[in-house]
Amino acid sequence: MNELKEASDSLEVHALTDGVLDPQMPMLGPVKSGGIITAHTAPGCWGPMITPAMKGGHEVTRPVFVAGAEEGDAVVIRIREITVTSLATASGHDQLVQGHFHGDPYVAKKCPQCAKESPDTIVEGIGPNAVRCKACGAPVTPFRIEHGYTVLFDEARSVGITVGKSLAEQIAREPGMFAKGPACSKQHSILLFAPHDLVGTVARLRPCLGQLGTTPAVRMPDSHNAGDFGAFLVGAPHAYALTSEQLRSKTDGHMDIDAVRAGAIVIAPVKVRGAGVYMGDMHALQGDGEIAGHTMDVSGRVTLQVNVLKGLSIDGPVILPLLEDLPYLARPFTADEKARANALASMWGIGAMEESGPLSVVGTGPDLNQATENGLQRAAELLGMTVAEVRNRATINGAIEIGRHPGVVQITFLAPFKNLESAGLLGLVKEQYGI
Repeated sequence: MNELKEASDSLEVHALTDGVLDPQMPMLGPVKSGGIITAHTAPGCWGPMITPAMKGGHEVTRPVFVAGAEEGDAVVIRIREITVTSLATASGHDQLVQGHFHGDPYVAKKCPQCAKESPDTIVEGIGPNAVRCKACGAPVTPFRIEHGYTVLFDEARSVGITVGKSLAEQIAREPGMFAKGPACSKQHSILLFAPHDLVGTVARLRPCLGQLGTTPAVRMPDSHNAGDFGAFLVGAPHAYALTSEQLRSKTDGHMDIDAVRAGAIVIAPVKVRGAGVYMGDMHALQGDGEIAGHTMDVSGRVTLQVNVLKGLSIDGPVILPLLEDLPYLARPFTADEKARANALASMWGIGAMEESGPLSVVGTGPDLNQATENGLQRAAELLGMTVAEVRNRATINGAIEIGRHPGVVQITFLAPFKNLESAGLLGLVKEQYGI
């Protein structure tokens, strides 16, 4: 196939995975470098978690082949649109149900009664026992909600409010009408559980993508395509077990970083030919850390523009957030601040002031300390610095932000133009921040 000749300017994705990213899976496309990818995404987390036939923890879009992308390149993903389509969702802090899984409740679910693995299921009624094994009828989901809520959104999708028992159960009886998921989705809706521990709580919506990235070079569950969840695959007792060396083939597409929203730019590594860009796990909102383990997972419309960046060999994602999402110390200096700095430099004979721009490097690991070390090392390698220099710059010109507890962080700071230029990123930084 002459991929460059046959590639299209735009592609609408109408297919989802069962939660497993596999470099051997045929990709959709190809789409041109500079092309547009659109999709109606399904909710992540809770729906797939209570659907035993789903093996990856989420239900993301089928990966898309980007023409010209080769291993060792990067793909620049400009997020043009993220729009919530769900009218309601449910979520909460989870509790494991022992005996309902083999080693990992996200990827190796089993029926506690007939022991069938990844069993097909039926729905009977509503509530935490509604999803049952099709073969034997036993309640089969490996997760319960320890403390949860059902939330309705306003028409503008600007605010949501949590509801009481009666309304939560009314919504649970018509989950499809409120979840508004894509027709190809196979998950059960978490609305079936009708949780209602929070009532009358108001929240602001600010949608972001929990999953956005490229296909890893080894088969793995999509929810484990990161250093924290991925660590559970090393030596695991199920079919998706990996070695430590194989885990290095991940691409960290499961970030759960709230800055991954419309207007941001994500630069993702290419570890398989064609990149395999995928998306999903839309959050209506999320506080840093996603400390409850889950947030408001919703269906929604996403539009991306993808460009191949040749020769940028990175191990994990780099983000250019919106200006308002940058830590205060990492924001570009204003004209007034520059004038004051120049006056100070002139007074003391310091010389020319360093020019710099914001950059956010994602780090992941089994815990936050290891994720931070990973991000610092990635930033140092990308920009040709020592780790010690990155530590200093992130302290005086940036911040370490938690994407997801227990092990996803952002190393965000102002990087010198000369280093950004050497990395091939100066043009993108200037485009994003108008500097």
